Formats: sequence, structure tokens, C-alpha cells
Amino acid sequence: MIPNLTKAQVFEWLSDVPDPEIPVISIEELGILRDIVVDAAGNVIVYLTPTYSGCPAMDMINVQIRAVLQEKGIAHVDVISLLEPTWTTDWITESGRNKLLKYGIVPPVEKTTDASFLSGKKPLVPCPRCGSENTEMISRFGSTACKSLFSCKDCLEPFDYFKCH
Repeated sequence: MIPNLTKAQVFEWLSDVPDPEIPVISIEELGILRDIVVDAAGNVIVYLTPTYSGCPAMDMINVQIRAVLQEKGIAHVDVISLLEPTWTTDWITESGRNKLLKYGIVPPVEKTTDASFLSGKKPLVPCPRCGSENTEMISRFGSTACKSLFSCKDCLEPFDYFKCH
């Protein structure tokens, strides 16, 4: 047991745990680290909201969280997935959005759900390499379920776009 262990301390330790699919952004910046409970015995419960139900990265994130906390001397860790409220791209922090863009993944350009496929209006997704707005969606599904594949018509480079939802 760690004396005087606080929620803030555990949050600080976990705030740098990277997303396994996008290692430049942390689980805190992605907005999936939802809450932490530290009980009187020093046991820790970590609450996460997956970006997608069945997200394959969640198993690795659980392993990473347990490893970080065990390294700090916490013997009992529970990691619980919260499916409600559902995760939204609105939870990605500003620093997370900047890191995604620098990494070559365009962060969501709109708030919450992008219903452009219903209205026929396409989202204006700028190229992360040259900044051109002359882009097109190649595939609704990109390298992972949470991204779409786009292409820039000016520099001809493909890039991922983190879908709004």
C-alpha cells in the first residue's frame, strides 16, 4: 500500500500512457481515461471509455495501465470499460488534436457526429502535409476503424482522417 495515494497522482502516472494504434497521443489526450478511484486500502479502479465498442487497442491499453501502476507499487488494479456515455471525438484535447495533425492524421474538423454522408455535404478536410483543402475521401475506413482514408489532390499524398463521432 502506498501511503496517501491520491486520484491526482494516479491520473498523473497514467496521463502519458500512449494509445497503441497512435503512439503520439496519450489515453488522456484521446479522452478515453474517464475516471480513477483510489480506495482506503490503496486499490485502484481505472475507468476507460473505448473509442469504439470492440476496439482492439483496449486490451493493450489495459496491459499498459496495469504495468505502469504495478511499477509504482500498486498491487490491485481494476480496469473497467464504460460504454455510456459513448466516447466522442469532442473529448480529444487540444494538445491531442495538435499531435495528431503533426503525426499526419487530421483530427476531426467538426463537433460530435459527422452526418455528411446523410446530407451529401462533404466535410472540408485539409491535407496535413501541404494544407490544401482540395482533398477527397478514398475510403470511409482507414488504417483503423476510427479513421477514414483521404487523398490530397494537390500534393497527391494519402492521409488518415480521425472520423467525428
